[in-house]
Amino acid sequence: VQLVESGGGSVQDGESLTLSCAASGYNDKGNCIGWYRQAPGKEREGVAAMYIYEPGSKWYADSVKGRFTIVHDTAKKTLYLQMNTVKPEDSGMYYCAAVVKCTYCSGGVCYGAGRRGPDHWDQGTQVTVSS
Repeated sequence: VQLVESGGGSVQDGESLTLSCAASGYNDKGNCIGWYRQAPGKEREGVAAMYIYEPGSKWYADSVKGRFTIVHDTAKKTLYLQMNTVKPEDSGMYYCAAVVKCTYCSGGVCYGAGRRGPDHWDQGTQVTVSS
């Protein structure tokens, strides 16, 4: 089981950025994978999530709907977060995370049994949006 993220950096307000997460060991049906972020002084929040083998099942936080897109490339075993029209409030540390045997998803977050959060996290990557 391994999650390796890349693609963070600094961009200007309104620009685009794509994050990648190479995910190995999570390619079983029923598992979920997604993106979280944490800004300084704020709690970590779910941004987008999906079932790995159900590309039509995607959940987004209201703050990113219509701007961000989560995509999982099954062949490459890689998760992407396409971030368009970014805003300064999108700045923060972004994490790729995986849930084994998901039971429920809502608002950019997927859970395991008993509303258990992600089982594994990657190291995170910094995204900074300047105005």
